[in-house]
Amino acid sequence: MGKPARHGSTTNLIDIVFPGDTNHHGTLFGGAGLALMDRVAFIAATRFGRVPFVTASCERIDFRQPARIGHIVELTSRPVKAGRRSLTVEVEMVAEAIVGRERHTCTRGLFHMVARPEGQDGANYSLPALLPEAEAAPGTSDTVTMVEIVFPDQANSAGRMFGGEAISYMTKAAFVAASRYSSKLVVLASSERIDFARAIEIGEIVETEARVERVGRSSTSIETKLWSENLLTGERQLTAAGHFTMVAVDADHRPVPACESGDVADHQGRA
Repeated sequence: MGKPARHGSTTNLIDIVFPGDTNHHGTLFGGAGLALMDRVAFIAATRFGRVPFVTASCERIDFRQPARIGHIVELTSRPVKAGRRSLTVEVEMVAEAIVGRERHTCTRGLFHMVARPEGQDGANYSLPALLPEAEAAPGTSDTVTMVEIVFPDQANSAGRMFGGEAISYMTKAAFVAASRYSSKLVVLASSERIDFARAIEIGEIVETEARVERVGRSSTSIETKLWSENLLTGERQLTAAGHFTMVAVDADHRPVPACESGDVADHQGRA
């Protein structure tokens, strides 16, 4: 059964390299990086086909440069070739230093995913045709958008995502938005009340949007929204919203100006 053509939209997964993710050299484990690449490829494939997918294979992946402790890693995936049930997803992993925002490509590769439709129509299922989509220039948006998928170890006995896991994810997005804005190390100073509109089920996608709302001398207020998305239907719902205050600090963890005064005035004029 054929389906309408779809664009190969990009999907972004953003994480931070912590000590537990690294080897004795202080760089991201290759296996951990491959796991992140496979995860974002799965999310991109499922968003494209709206059926369950499995990873069939990946082509040779060479790591050009490492991601180190404290780096932000951004993984971008997009479908590039669609067959009847097979989908090739291109994934790129970029590491970004917090101070100065220097970025470099760690690796890129192709993941071959296979659709496994369920139900009576499964035997006749075929993927939609793939239409090319123009790539957006990097850094054109003030909003940080990052996706994840909820696994069983993030859920309670009822199969719902722990509230603390969701808050942690929102805080991570706020950290990335604030550090990218100031190009300095930031720490969480406070968070306003967060209300959850619905429970998040295992297997759902969570997508966080974070943007700089207000800028003070050393503090940055980040508006954060958390959306939940059903993998198979694509239904999205606003699940939670909150505001986080991040403070820029120096190497001794003392508050420093978040950015130049001219930049503060410019941002507040655009807010």
